Amino acid sequence: MAGDPLLRAMYPEEDLGPAEERMRLFLMQYWGGPRTYGERRGHPRLRMRHAPFHVDLAAHDAWLRHMRAAVEESHLPPHLERQLWDYLSSSAAAMINAR
Repeated sequence: MAGDPLLRAMYPEEDLGPAEERMRLFLMQYWGGPRTYGERRGHPRLRMRHAPFHVDLAAHDAWLRHMRAAVEESHLPPHLERQLWDYLSSSAAAMINAR
């Protein structure tokens, strides 16, 4: 995300590392891991947390390109990759709040 001009605008310099950590903790919790995200930040409330940002179709597409690369680098078994990708795709669509 740090190298993507469209998405980079959503992250102040000091928030790049913490944002990555929050995403990691969220995904771990979502998929049944430790509840660290919830303990630190409360309920995810994804749409509310993303509401202050201009998330249009271009941002959606850019974010999914980065997520696609990350998913492919993880070398998950096909059924798990499909499950993760379906979740990421539907979540990205739900975050769109601008045209």
